[in-house]
Amino acid sequence: MSEIICDVCPHACHLQEDRTGFCRARRNVNGDNICDNYGRVTSLAIDPVEKKPLYGFMRGSRILSLGSYGCNLACPFCQNHDISMHDETDTEYIGLMPEELLELCLRHPESIGAAFTYNEPLIAWEYYRDCAKLLKEHGLKTVLVTNGCVNIPILEEIMPYTDAMNIDLKGDREFYKELRGDYDTVRDAIAYCSRYAHVEVTALIIPGKNDSEDLMREHAQWLASLDPDMYLHITRYFPRYKYRIPPADKEVLYRLKDIAGEYLKHVYLGNVW
Repeated sequence: MSEIICDVCPHACHLQEDRTGFCRARRNVNGDNICDNYGRVTSLAIDPVEKKPLYGFMRGSRILSLGSYGCNLACPFCQNHDISMHDETDTEYIGLMPEELLELCLRHPESIGAAFTYNEPLIAWEYYRDCAKLLKEHGLKTVLVTNGCVNIPILEEIMPYTDAMNIDLKGDREFYKELRGDYDTVRDAIAYCSRYAHVEVTALIIPGKNDSEDLMREHAQWLASLDPDMYLHITRYFPRYKYRIPPADKEVLYRLKDIAGEYLKHVYLGNVW
C-alpha cells in the first residue's frame, strides 16, 4: 500500500491507503489524493450576500449558500462544528453535482449565484473549481468563504473562477498554533487572492486571544498595504463548541474599530447589539 502526502494545505498529511487526513475530506485512493466529500452537501440556504459577510460586493443581493463537512482547522469556538468537525460517517448529506447546482441556481433567479461556506470549502477545491467554472459560464457569481489556510497552487487553480471572497484572519502566529493552522499561509492567501478577486477579511474577536490593540493595528496596517479599500469585519465572538470565554465588552470592539479605521476606509462591526 502506497502512502501519499496531501499538498492542499500546510498540514501535509501522510495518507495511508483508504485513509483520510486531518480535514476528514481528503482520501488516499490507490495512491491518488481524492476529494472524498465531492458533491456531498450538508447545508443549503439562500442568504443576503451581506451575511457572508460581504459589504462591498453586490450589496443588497441574495445568494445560494452551500457547505459540506470537514475542516483543516480545529477552532474550539466553531459555530458550525456539527459539520466542520465531522466526517461522512456521522454527518447527513445529499449529493449535488456541479450540473445539479447550476440547475438549482437557475431555478432561483433571485440568487446571483453560489457561495461556498459553512465548513471549509477548499478542502474540496476540485468541487469548488468545477462548480465555479460552470456557474461562471452561465453568468452567475461565485463567492468563497474560507479560513485561507491553503497552499498557493490550489488558489491558482480556483481564482480564475472566483468573484468574491471572505477570508478569516483569526489572530497572531501563536493563536494559529492553537487552532492547528498556519499564520503565514493565511496571510499569503489574503495577499494573493486580493490581486484577483474582491476580498474582504473577518476578524472574530475573542477576549484574551486576539483582542489586543497592537495586534489590530498590525493587521490593519498590513491589510492597508495590500489595499486601503479592503473591507474588514470586526466581529464579536460568543461562546460556542468548546469555548466558554465570555464575549468581549462592546467598548473593546468599538476601540478596535477606531484603530483599524486609522488605516482602512471600510471597517464594520458585527454581532454588536
